[in-house]
Amino acid sequence: MITGLLVMLPAFAQTLNITVSNDKTRAQPIAIVPFVQTPDIPTDIAQIIDDDLARSGMFTTLPRVSMLEKPTDVSQVNPRNWKVLGMDNLVIGKVVPGTGGPGSINVSFTLIDVLHGDTATVIMNGNDILGRDKAHQRSAAHQAADMIFEKLTGIRGVFNTQIAYINSTGTGSNRRFQLFISDADGYAGSQHTIATSHEPLMSPSWSPDGRKLAFVGYDRGYSAIYVQTWETGELKKFVGERGINGAPAWSPDGTKLAVTLSFEKNPDIYVIDVNTGARNRITTDPGIDTEAAWSPDGQTLVWASDRGGQPQLYMAPSSGGPQTRLTFQGVRNEDPAFSPDGKWLALVNNDGSGYHIALMDWQTRAVKVISDGFMDEHPRFAPNSQVVIYTSQGPRGEELKTATVDGRVHQTLSQPGNVREPAWSPWPPSN
Repeated sequence: MITGLLVMLPAFAQTLNITVSNDKTRAQPIAIVPFVQTPDIPTDIAQIIDDDLARSGMFTTLPRVSMLEKPTDVSQVNPRNWKVLGMDNLVIGKVVPGTGGPGSINVSFTLIDVLHGDTATVIMNGNDILGRDKAHQRSAAHQAADMIFEKLTGIRGVFNTQIAYINSTGTGSNRRFQLFISDADGYAGSQHTIATSHEPLMSPSWSPDGRKLAFVGYDRGYSAIYVQTWETGELKKFVGERGINGAPAWSPDGTKLAVTLSFEKNPDIYVIDVNTGARNRITTDPGIDTEAAWSPDGQTLVWASDRGGQPQLYMAPSSGGPQTRLTFQGVRNEDPAFSPDGKWLALVNNDGSGYHIALMDWQTRAVKVISDGFMDEHPRFAPNSQVVIYTSQGPRGEELKTATVDGRVHQTLSQPGNVREPAWSPWPPSN
């Protein structure tokens, strides 16, 4: 837990409740049969895989009560029993105690084609997926779901990733801000409280290796940018100049942070070396320059500036140099974020009818809107570049939403309070 400049208060994490809307006519039907596992392994691995695939919006899963058989081996699979239920594919598996610490498990599964032919055809075997202790049993299930998802869609899965976000509750002197990390499925038991304060917490940003979070915190009304190694709780104040210290963004190689500082006069973009503290001021315009985003190759910075009257996006080499206006569509464009594959730039677009999440094709500069709220903000990509998470004003306050880049699948992630400023983690290191 963080101690020191941030005021620590009791933290009570609540699960993110996820609802999905999608074009179900394009969802693939699949059945996840209960895995063979002993009673001393309490985590229902097959159910977690089922939930992950269903929540993606790209699969329709079969309820267990509708299964005509529950095979534990490929030789027991009768394709006719699954075809009559409209299934394309089937997953069977087993879970055994692992050789690691207490609660460690090994997960194995088989992905089977039951649609084509009269016999079961093995598409894929996943063996020896390790959950190194009880706390990581769900991670093993998410890894299996990622493997199945990628095999059937050609897209790398993001079930075994995490989301950082801010939640605020209460009013006045009872106002409380909390910075959480949660597994991508919002499971309450996976949540970690990074910081809790009576003063605002803002702008969490993951380091490329997923081990650190940069964020903005306040101490007695003064802002600073902090960097925390979240697994150990080590906290360092990265920069705390007078005035604004905001919008940290890691360079793709993790050696620098682009930040917004106002101590020299106006809010400007600076690039600061993480190890040496050396600073390079990128902008010197009289306007407000903020919300810098790095291109995946680290060569370009894009940020929002009101130098033309209303916020628009501008770009320049990340080492400094000529600055070019990037957006012209609508009244305002701000809060940019690159997709990890470099194909898209997400942004907040206001066309006069509200704030929407839009995607700019980085090659053609064409822009399309993928959200339908009236106050949608802070888009950030999943590591597979296929999903954008953002904040939306809902009927009960601010909540998180996601949209696939094709606009077909949308999710709402809500909990009590106002949930905002999400940041999706990179993929974890391979076991």
